[in-house]
Amino acid sequence: MLGSLLVQRLNATRRSNPLFLICSRTFASKKSKSSSSPLSKNATKSKKIDSKSKNKNDEFALAADDTSSSSSLDNIAVDDSSRLQQLALDEKDKSLNVGINGRPLFTAATSISHLNSKHACSYINFSMEQLNAVLPEGLPTGMLKEFEDSKRDALLVRQSFLDLRDNYRRIVDPPSFQFAGSPKGPKPQKQIVLDGPVSCGKSIALAMLVHWARGEGWLVLYVPKGRQWTHGGFFYRNQQTGLWDTPVQAASILQDFMKYNESRLLQLSCQVSDPIPLGEGVGVGPMKDVDSMAMPEGSTLYDLVQAGINYTHASVGVLVHLRKELSLVKDIPVLIAIDQYNNWFTFSEYEEPVTFRSTRPIHANELATVNAFRSMMNDDMMIGAFSHSTAVGKLRQELPDVPTGARINYPRYSLEEAGTVCHYYLRQRLIRREAFSEDGWKKLYHLSYGNGSELRWLAPFMR
Repeated sequence: MLGSLLVQRLNATRRSNPLFLICSRTFASKKSKSSSSPLSKNATKSKKIDSKSKNKNDEFALAADDTSSSSSLDNIAVDDSSRLQQLALDEKDKSLNVGINGRPLFTAATSISHLNSKHACSYINFSMEQLNAVLPEGLPTGMLKEFEDSKRDALLVRQSFLDLRDNYRRIVDPPSFQFAGSPKGPKPQKQIVLDGPVSCGKSIALAMLVHWARGEGWLVLYVPKGRQWTHGGFFYRNQQTGLWDTPVQAASILQDFMKYNESRLLQLSCQVSDPIPLGEGVGVGPMKDVDSMAMPEGSTLYDLVQAGINYTHASVGVLVHLRKELSLVKDIPVLIAIDQYNNWFTFSEYEEPVTFRSTRPIHANELATVNAFRSMMNDDMMIGAFSHSTAVGKLRQELPDVPTGARINYPRYSLEEAGTVCHYYLRQRLIRREAFSEDGWKKLYHLSYGNGSELRWLAPFMR
């Protein structure tokens, strides 16, 4: 009886005090008794000597590994340097600029506006200065990786992109298009969602479309990383709107929008007179006795955006107000382009406390900024691209706030495009000339199944 009571008390103590469990485990371990014989002492000494020698061997092994890794990095640097020197010499040899079926590898066109179907399956050259100037919000990761591996700032002209560009061109300038057998041509779509397999070129196509539209003088709100709208920063519930405000992201979005569009925003007047609700500032809380602001009469969109940048209390309200203003601009075409658009149809990083021990995940559409820009159920020109690298999970085919038929699949490389790409990698010495063959690049195409990044990764292994 006494023994059972002691056991129950010990168990209760372990459950109530985790430290007791740790201490009991510590004291439960028994130390092995040391032998006092000379043989055991010699064995101990020999073990110490062995451990010292083992430590020295490990140090030598680590040093050797460091040396080998540094030498391999040096070899890579030397290879890149020699490759760049060889490519510089290749520029003088125009006979190398030959693509599939003897076609020119590079197009003579210097602008995306001048491209047509004759230029498909050829490369157009860019400069990083030009791209950074036209796309100051940032370049897609896939584009930068392509430039880095090929050692050239050039992109493949794809017929799928030309069709996408011409779709929006027909909306703004319908008479410029005449189609054989169909004078009116296919009906253009103002709202498009680009879906498709991983690394099929959706983000690059979206960036090139923004590049073209800005070259045409359009006003473009370009969001290269839509996921950033739903992750990180300060968030809180706005009692006036019932939505969640993210002033850090809103201020950053307005700054990006101002980078390229400043001159156009100065020419456009504000048309919405509704007061702009104010919220909490970053690190300073809400303003006292003030819950809204109004733009002075005669203000421009530049003044509106600048107010949201200067005052974080107004950042979210200004961004939501800007969305209304963009729908009313008629002087110039307006395009809203959003990459990683699929992140706006799932849960954000934020959570709302429900009880002392539980929280509720906040959906992206509960954020004021996403709620204002996600919907395509309007007459504005909008395009969104899914980014499967962000891994938000599979979404159903019919999405809320997206018109039926707006979601289209952007294709992988065709066989002809893959052949052009492999000839381009041969020209850029990513593939060894002695190993290149038609059978070889066709094998790469089938192995990669037209996946752009996989094809580029497999190219150096052509044998």
